[in-house]
Amino acid sequence: MSETEVDITEGLRKHVIIRYCPECVSYLEPPRTWIKAQLESKELLIFCLHRLATDFRKVRPVSAEFICTEPHSKIIKIRLNVEKVVLNGAILEQSYVVEYARQDLMCESCSKPNPDQWVAAVQLRQHVSHWQTFLYLEQLILKHDAAFHAIKIKQMDQGIDFFFAKMNHAVKFVEFLDKIAPIKSTTVKQLVNSNNYYKYTLSVEICPICREDLICLPPRVAASLGNIGPLVICTKVTSSITLLDPFTLRQCFLDTDQYWRHSFKSLLGSRQLVEYDIFNIKVVSPEYSVGGSKYVLVDAEVARVTDSRKLFHIRTHLGHILKPGDRALGYDVLYGVNSNDMVLDKLKVSSVLPEAILIKKSYEQKRQKEHGKPRSWKLKSLDMELDKSKGRGDEEKMKSDYEAFLRDLEEDPELRFNILLYCNKDYQPSEMASMSDVDVDVASIPLEELLEEDEEDGMRE
Repeated sequence: MSETEVDITEGLRKHVIIRYCPECVSYLEPPRTWIKAQLESKELLIFCLHRLATDFRKVRPVSAEFICTEPHSKIIKIRLNVEKVVLNGAILEQSYVVEYARQDLMCESCSKPNPDQWVAAVQLRQHVSHWQTFLYLEQLILKHDAAFHAIKIKQMDQGIDFFFAKMNHAVKFVEFLDKIAPIKSTTVKQLVNSNNYYKYTLSVEICPICREDLICLPPRVAASLGNIGPLVICTKVTSSITLLDPFTLRQCFLDTDQYWRHSFKSLLGSRQLVEYDIFNIKVVSPEYSVGGSKYVLVDAEVARVTDSRKLFHIRTHLGHILKPGDRALGYDVLYGVNSNDMVLDKLKVSSVLPEAILIKKSYEQKRQKEHGKPRSWKLKSLDMELDKSKGRGDEEKMKSDYEAFLRDLEEDPELRFNILLYCNKDYQPSEMASMSDVDVDVASIPLEELLEEDEEDGMRE
């Protein structure tokens, strides 16, 4: 067979269907990316050639150009020149025409209904004094694209409202929340007009127990958990609550049903943490691994940073990370608790109530050198309508909570495990900085944990 009889275009696609949004002049790049491109533009040519990527494994493209068609035609024609090695190593070049049939399909942005024409609203609330839980949930929602069908998201006092055009989308969203947090929900159905048009409100309450909270367990709860505590620390909150006895290193789990059956609150929360200086440490037990985390029981001599003359002798589970000269954040149990809790009162009377319970190592003093400097990483945010009724004090509180959340992510690898962190392209390290300026004892996020923004779609698939 001569070279003139060889058809290197045999088996290559000559007809391709592409999805087109006529409202915003965009083309669908599967699975869900929409690319804006005008007719006969460079962007449209690149898009069309991408659709032939598998064909280009058989031949090598040399050139491509549009063929003029009617202005209102649904067909786009491209003439392609390709080459391929054929008989005796000879390179054969041939041209052929590919027809792209445009099928109209509204993109997500253009097909979203009016935000005010919602059918179901999910009112997500947590009755605590900070925004930490919602900041974490926001990142999980973004990672799993759980609010994809929400037509409006609005920040409210003590929570967020999500609005959906379909009831089943709202139900699916609540089911997602139930998998990642201890919640309880109720549904209210309201008749809007005489045409049997209903709106639904799904009220979702998140358990008020948060990570790093100090809890005094009610006697019945402590007994059901094997007589743990009663003073325990919440170390993790997912669909269940993980509790740790900091004096015995016993750990237990409280599921959603167990919590809402007894429904207790924390004694102290993260906003009431006090900073302590660490002086002397004496090891009490070897290192234990509890639920994937390592702890060492030690007796420590500590003092509040604001009052270094008064020393406290306490036991803590943080012996694996603390050393004399460090600082730690903890709770002033003896004087910081204002509670009528009967169990706590008995502990005070029997003199077994510790003067302080340490929660985590503090990096505040060393962070002052980095104060005001941008981070090498960033988070994404939900497209959320902010509550305009909030005053300046509320805005400052939100900024403080967000900064605290970023610091928690830097300090706790387990906390950021399920979160997508992105490189901050605006970050520019100082040219004057040297290795001697870097404090290895300051918590930071390794570069290998960061994603480029164009990796997002791949991570979600």
